[in-house]
Amino acid sequence: RLDILERAVVESPEQAAMIKHCFHIAITLIESRRFLKEVLHCLAGLYSKLPMPDYLNMCYCYVFLNEPLAVAEILEKLMSNTDDAHFGRVTAYQISFDLYQIASQQFLGRVMAALRSDSVAAVTEEAVTTEERPAGEQAQSTDSNDEKMEVDVVAVKDSPTKSNEAREDDSTTALTKLLRILDGDETIELFLQFLIRTNHSDLLLLRQIKEKVHNSICHTATIISNSFMHCGTTSDTFLREDLDWLGQASNWAKFSATASLGVIHKGHEKEALSLMSTYLPKDSTNTSGYQDGGGLYALGLIHANHGSKIIEYMIQQMKGAANEVVRHGACLGLGLAAMGTGRLDVYEELKFSLYTDEAVTGEAAGTAMGLVMVGSYNETAIGDMVNYARQTQHEKIIRGLSIGIALTVYGMQEEADPLIEDLVRDKDPILRRSGMFSIAMAYCGTGNNKAIQRLLHVGVSDANDDVRRAAVTAIGFLLIQSPEQCPSVVSLLSQSFNPHVRCGSAMALGVACAGTGSKEAMAIIELMFKDSVNYVRQGAYIAGAMVMVSQSQGSNPKVASFRETIKKAVRDSREDSMSKFGAILAQGIVDAGGRNATIGMQVSVGRVHMASVVGALVFQNFWFWFPLSHFLSLSFRPSAVITLNRDLKMPVLNVKSSAKPSMFAYPPLAEAPKEKEKEKVATAVLSTTAKAKAKEAKKKAEAAVADDGMEVESSTEKKDDEEKKAGEEKKEEEEAKKEEEPEPEFEILQNPARVLPAQLKVLSLEANSCYQP
Repeated sequence: RLDILERAVVESPEQAAMIKHCFHIAITLIESRRFLKEVLHCLAGLYSKLPMPDYLNMCYCYVFLNEPLAVAEILEKLMSNTDDAHFGRVTAYQISFDLYQIASQQFLGRVMAALRSDSVAAVTEEAVTTEERPAGEQAQSTDSNDEKMEVDVVAVKDSPTKSNEAREDDSTTALTKLLRILDGDETIELFLQFLIRTNHSDLLLLRQIKEKVHNSICHTATIISNSFMHCGTTSDTFLREDLDWLGQASNWAKFSATASLGVIHKGHEKEALSLMSTYLPKDSTNTSGYQDGGGLYALGLIHANHGSKIIEYMIQQMKGAANEVVRHGACLGLGLAAMGTGRLDVYEELKFSLYTDEAVTGEAAGTAMGLVMVGSYNETAIGDMVNYARQTQHEKIIRGLSIGIALTVYGMQEEADPLIEDLVRDKDPILRRSGMFSIAMAYCGTGNNKAIQRLLHVGVSDANDDVRRAAVTAIGFLLIQSPEQCPSVVSLLSQSFNPHVRCGSAMALGVACAGTGSKEAMAIIELMFKDSVNYVRQGAYIAGAMVMVSQSQGSNPKVASFRETIKKAVRDSREDSMSKFGAILAQGIVDAGGRNATIGMQVSVGRVHMASVVGALVFQNFWFWFPLSHFLSLSFRPSAVITLNRDLKMPVLNVKSSAKPSMFAYPPLAEAPKEKEKEKVATAVLSTTAKAKAKEAKKKAEAAVADDGMEVESSTEKKDDEEKKAGEEKKEEEEAKKEEEPEPEFEILQNPARVLPAQLKVLSLEANSCYQP
């Protein structure tokens, strides 16, 4: 009865607050996607009737309803607001920043196309109207305006052409800025500059890890960990300083090492081709296929979810690839660049690569097809992938397609139930595993009870361990919006006799509680650090890092103990290589983005960040294929507050953090181990040797008295020692004074500022600030 809902809102004395409350309830509680669409459509209509509509929530409604033209109409209305141009444009800019975070490339592309067409039509119509109307009519139409407009009319009369040109230039500039925000260029550039300027990576820690690496698995883990630590910072110092050590990577390890450069330079799109030119395919046939494939994969990681400018280049490279390794990298890179575009031409090219029936190429092509069609629920694409997965004999191809199928049903909820039912009942365990991940994607962030019950049932009853692990891990994706519930749901599973279920419960906690520092989640994960099975410890280390990322020692007391745990695991020579792999990766995750990034699965209430969820899902498959570890970089988002004015420039602005500076400070850097002084052992002295030494001592004393120069030297040495002692005493006194000084109760941060998620609660603008958010 939506008519009753409308009546309740209309008759409410505070309509805006009532609609906002209904919107929050609808997004968080309604489980049926079909009914939710009807409610949001009703709320969008009610919003539009308000004197001051909440345009941001209106756009959220239209994004869920997949109505890009309605969003474009709202933005166009705000941009052409003549009553308050400043408010209209700033609001449009803010909505565009938020839309880039929650909408797909396909949706944003349609919004931009509509804005471009509307702006061209508006400019043409205005020009025609101005030329056709008589001068008297133009003057009459402006007589009723206020005094300010009369002055403008005078200016128009004096030089109408110049004034029209100025207006057109102003509106064109504003539209260009709006399109730049919607396209993501502005957000990516701001985040890139922030991560470069505030990089606090610990290179000494990486060198200490490198010294403990003695096999290829840990070598690969160290390279991946370095890429996570420097994600988006463009700092490849560690790799350049250790080229000989880096050269030990061969074959697929070389592929993964080259791809790690894409994580380091993530977002550095303007110079991506020149940066990666050394590692991209060339005309000569002497180049390494593993290096070329890794270079194309890296190029895709740089342009992940924002690759419209590089898609054609990737298609050409995929067509002209010399071997299956290069095609593998090209397919992954193309899928990343075209993620969420729904482009059928790209999909057909990937399908052609899939049908070559090469195991290595087919695995990447299957995953890439899902990336391109993510959230589209394209029945043709799903049919192609499911049918081919049942026909092919290659396990790698089936595994790649299983990921791709799951990605296509992202956010579909009950609409994906027929496909999920078909996959869950399949005889092939890989397709049943795809069914588990399909539930994770279709109901991501909804907390749907029926879906959780089904996952719990499969997690304890399926005959295949991989399926059971995937089912338990999928629970974490469903509880992204309510992470506090996840520990209680998986607590019993974490004590299961099956190690795969225990590992899955750890990863579920890592996904659901990512970046929260949940004490309840860490209490469960810490028990798995001592598990007897190596891959359970591996999953626990990685999950712990996902939970503790962007946490400080001042706000979370478990940070120091967790960091020490993973350091011990890396140093311990008796630790298994598989669990060491997890500990090394955990070190990179917990220090992601130069210690300035977090894993952000949520954007706002009721919305999840699509790229982050996709990256976390594909990352789960590092179990089978280490190069897929790089996908976790899609989940990293800067822990920053960046304020802009209406010209999209960063003003000089101070933000007050009402907490002690130590509460959210950077973790201390690693220290070089101190050399232990060797203890002197007392030796036995014979009577004869004692007499001989006494004679020598007398001779030296006589010689010293005879030599005057020695006395001078000894006196100067004594003076030097006294001066050194005095200097040390002064330093100790200064340090003691610093310790005695009380720590301030607040901190002033400058724009742009590193702000941890927990710190947002204590942020405020200064009282005398001339800006308002």
